Amino acid sequence: MIIACPACSTRYVVPDSAIGVEGRTVRCAKCRHSWFQAGPELPARDELPTDPPLSPPPAVPQETAPVPAEPEASAEPVPAQPLSAEPETHDPVPEPPVVPRPVVRAASRSADEAFEDTASSFDHQPPFRPRRNMARLWTIVGVGFAVLVAVLIGLASWLGLPRWLPAAHATFGAGNPDLVLSFPSQRQDRRTLPNGTEYFGASGTVTNVGKQPQDVPPILIVLRDAKDKVVYTWDVTPPRDMLKPGESVTINEAVTDVPKSAKVAEIGWKPE
Repeated sequence: MIIACPACSTRYVVPDSAIGVEGRTVRCAKCRHSWFQAGPELPARDELPTDPPLSPPPAVPQETAPVPAEPEASAEPVPAQPLSAEPETHDPVPEPPVVPRPVVRAASRSADEAFEDTASSFDHQPPFRPRRNMARLWTIVGVGFAVLVAVLIGLASWLGLPRWLPAAHATFGAGNPDLVLSFPSQRQDRRTLPNGTEYFGASGTVTNVGKQPQDVPPILIVLRDAKDKVVYTWDVTPPRDMLKPGESVTINEAVTDVPKSAKVAEIGWKPE
């Protein structure tokens, strides 16, 4: 009989005895598809011979070697070397081993998420902390410092330096080199009056040693304590605003209620 694979339509020529009357499960040798092949149709009872055969039928060979297919006019051609149908065996076919596929993690995961897979649940803190970007930190500090310096410079140029800074301003002005200021220490009087008031007096001269008339600026008197700290200051206005070449003017000044800690007096030109 001729059987055909329902999957790939490959046809085979096999003896009827290979399939049997009840049929059997066969497998295609080409595509390995299995199906149940029904047995050949038996002739009707009326057509069976009444007399038993005189001799037993010839033995049917048990080998399942393929028999060359007979060409049919209406069917597709049988392959030149058809493979025989193989009976379906009941031996268990081992399944291929299941190989676990490696887990590919997304490249966009952060370092903290990647370390979560290996971190122990007994750790009291995360095993990894992000590294600080020191270059960025120093850049931020530098920018902040530059902004602060710019603000301070702007305030100093607008309002001037505070007096508590040591380098805020000079104690005395530069003055004019043609004007000579002379206040000898022996002409300075520092005493306590009978009523307990602290008294300080100073006497001196201002002389124009130049060849041109000079304006006389204000004079500044500074009292310091034993630690050279300024404890008292006051301004002195000269009795004359201008001196001709060779002229001089005498200045006598006295103040009361000066601090008791005042020990040393300094006299110079008042800074502008």
